[in-house]
Amino acid sequence: MNKKKIAVLFGGCSSEYGISLKSSYSVLKYIDKEKYEVIPIGITEKGDWFHYYGSLEKIIEDSWQDDKTECVTAYIVPDRSVHGMMELTPSGPVFTRLDGVFPMLHGKNGEDGTVQGLIKLAGIPLMGCDVLSSALCMDKYRAHVIAEEAGIAVPKAASLAGCFDEETVFEKTANLTYPLFVKPVNAGSSYGITVIEDKSQLMDAVNYALSYDDEVIVEEKIDGFEVGCSIIGDGKGDDIVGRVDEIELFTGCFFDYTRKYTGVDSKIHTPARIDEKTEERIKEAGKTLFRALGCSGYARLDMFLTPEGKIVFNEVNSIPGFTSVSRFPKMMAGVGLEYTDVITKIIEIGLKEEA
Repeated sequence: MNKKKIAVLFGGCSSEYGISLKSSYSVLKYIDKEKYEVIPIGITEKGDWFHYYGSLEKIIEDSWQDDKTECVTAYIVPDRSVHGMMELTPSGPVFTRLDGVFPMLHGKNGEDGTVQGLIKLAGIPLMGCDVLSSALCMDKYRAHVIAEEAGIAVPKAASLAGCFDEETVFEKTANLTYPLFVKPVNAGSSYGITVIEDKSQLMDAVNYALSYDDEVIVEEKIDGFEVGCSIIGDGKGDDIVGRVDEIELFTGCFFDYTRKYTGVDSKIHTPARIDEKTEERIKEAGKTLFRALGCSGYARLDMFLTPEGKIVFNEVNSIPGFTSVSRFPKMMAGVGLEYTDVITKIIEIGLKEEA
């Protein structure tokens, strides 16, 4: 059987570079090598691209680029006649046809439609959301606009763009009730987010968010707890929906970076501690969001469940954390999909979409 050549992109010119290394390590380790010939392509924090030939352990240690004999400069070529990548070897360029590209890149320059655009331009099947849906899911403000249009409740919020003087910021947020979440519009992994209790903290929080993006969204806090819905599918109705999970915070109201990646002061319950009817409502809301935002391949859709049972949209991760113990695979394990099967399903959808 001829194996499909699948390039897995890891690293990335992003503040979430280190998180990508962890996700990519798991994908590269557990992908079905009986079905696929895997080509790891590493991207440094500075944006240098290499075909990586070394051990997987060096990826998780972030020493993968230290030995230059294991890294060959390589690029995805936008010329569709190549349908793949070019390596710049000492003896000259070598071209490799790719059957698909699986970007395991988190945050900017990877989850926001930029890399997806390059892959689509090259005519190579893409594993995951396409250009438009990736950009929309990354954009917290515009994703909320679409979610509300689709009938899903969203937090009351103010969008700040272009002008950030104190008078304008105070004016645009005057109708919001504290406490507030101040977030960069385009960022992930809780980077740049501050929870504030009063107006005196607002400008510092806005300026902090601006260090990660040039747009800011200010949202009212939603009472309740966060739940997640993971979906694998084509966005046309043929979807696999995992068990809904729940984030329990022992103190405070913010699932920040430390809690997210260390488990300190928090616990994730899979499945969520909710009744069957409520879980089904969350799944239906997740499917509505998945389709409204044009998602395909896979995504994790995060929502709040209020004490009154109301579902409120939070955000979408079009490339969620993807280690073997991350939320997305654990939710899929709840419906009987092993980690390797999850990877295979996503690849199969990507190949089918381009068939």
